[in-house]
Amino acid sequence: MSRRHVGCACVNLCDTKVNSAHRPFRGLGTNQSAMLWGIMFMRIGGVMARILLVEDDKTIQMALEYALTRADYEVTSVSDGASALEAARIGEPDLILLDIMLPKLSGIEVAQRLRDEGSDVPIIMLTALDRDEDKVAGLDAGADDYMTKPFSTTELLARIRANLRRVAREGHTGGVIEAGELVVDVDAARVTVAGTPVRLRSKEFALLVALAMRRGALCSRQWLTQEVWGEAFLPTSRTIDTHVRRLRQAIERNGWSYIQTERGMGYRFEATREGDLG
Repeated sequence: MSRRHVGCACVNLCDTKVNSAHRPFRGLGTNQSAMLWGIMFMRIGGVMARILLVEDDKTIQMALEYALTRADYEVTSVSDGASALEAARIGEPDLILLDIMLPKLSGIEVAQRLRDEGSDVPIIMLTALDRDEDKVAGLDAGADDYMTKPFSTTELLARIRANLRRVAREGHTGGVIEAGELVVDVDAARVTVAGTPVRLRSKEFALLVALAMRRGALCSRQWLTQEVWGEAFLPTSRTIDTHVRRLRQAIERNGWSYIQTERGMGYRFEATREGDLG
């Protein structure tokens, strides 16, 4: 386990608690420019993973840059929402770490604009806002994950790996799933309802496939957590409920419903149409 001494501070770089009170890299200016893009890479399905870090607190930004480059990611950093949009459009990152409280544009606005433009890049929001309403707002804006400060870099890296693993394996399950007016082409990562294409966010698509591949079977929240978010991510039941609600809004039309709630237990994929019962 490596440690770096800066002044009188001793920082555990393998599990740094990140918040605005930490100053682990005060005085380190020599290599800062090199750290902006990173020096090592992580391969996901043969592709080097690029992370866009959006954080206006320079101390936190530098600490995260250091941890991410040590973990073999290519990193570019910006400090405001407008620059984040430009970097996301030009650089095509594999994952975005996005603070909410930013100059020029908030992280919520950045996420919404990217999703409106059709981007499905995984977004992990990093913020000091820890109320349930803030978390739901972030997820509704298009975030895939949400971490509140202070957090450990060990947990952050685990969540990054889980999101990149999910993206890497999407589209490789195989097959076409048909139910009611819904058609899910798993290989092509394409969804249609009554012949009309439906655009889903990456995590919504993964959730739909996980449920549809076990048609008729009860899928517990614990199982969905492991299957969709990866074992390192432990979302609240409300996080899952938020994604299910968005998925229902996207695919359930013309009286058809596909995701049935089993109260206190989880969800079941089963196509039913209003008026068909009874």
